[in-house]
Amino acid sequence: MARYTGPVCKLCRREGMKLFLKGEKCFTPKCPIERRNYPPGHVGAGRRRGKTSDYGVQLREKQKARRYYGVLERQFRRHFEQAERMPGATGENLLRVLEMRLDNLVYRLGFADSRPQGRQLVCHGHITVNGQKLDIPSYIAKPGDVIAVRDTHRNNEFFKVVAETLARKDIPTWLQLDARNMSGRVVTLPVRTDLDVNLSEQLIVEFYSR
Repeated sequence: MARYTGPVCKLCRREGMKLFLKGEKCFTPKCPIERRNYPPGHVGAGRRRGKTSDYGVQLREKQKARRYYGVLERQFRRHFEQAERMPGATGENLLRVLEMRLDNLVYRLGFADSRPQGRQLVCHGHITVNGQKLDIPSYIAKPGDVIAVRDTHRNNEFFKVVAETLARKDIPTWLQLDARNMSGRVVTLPVRTDLDVNLSEQLIVEFYSR
């Protein structure tokens, strides 16, 4: 599957918000959006005159969500269709599905500094789910699932560094972390108030409902 391989900081500048794609750099003054808070290109390029249409606003919100979670268009559409079939509000269901992706959970549990890095750890076979190696980043976890770093990989230099800071990381309340064993469990499905994402999911629902 094709993936975006260009400068990820340009994506943040294009959307006008931090998408937290570069790990620790996003929390420092070196973050490009702190220094150049305008769309990429020539100075002033991308700044539209006049009012953006409703379609344009909805499209930007959908693109923002895709880039935030690192999901391509076809897969994002499948997640939306899955959310439509679930009981409850479609927008909240969509965010819940995206949050329950394995690559996102690896990031939320603190094993990775960013979602792209979480995806890489999963693809390279460093992560297990319920004791079994799983290398599918789009796997949708369920309450009770245990996500962990493989026992044989914990002596890897990368995970030695992760282990030193893991206990100090802020973990969402709907997840439970065992820092000593480098594992975490999905306690329950997250609700909207649990999710610190600056997205308007209703605009995404309106986009696909046209």
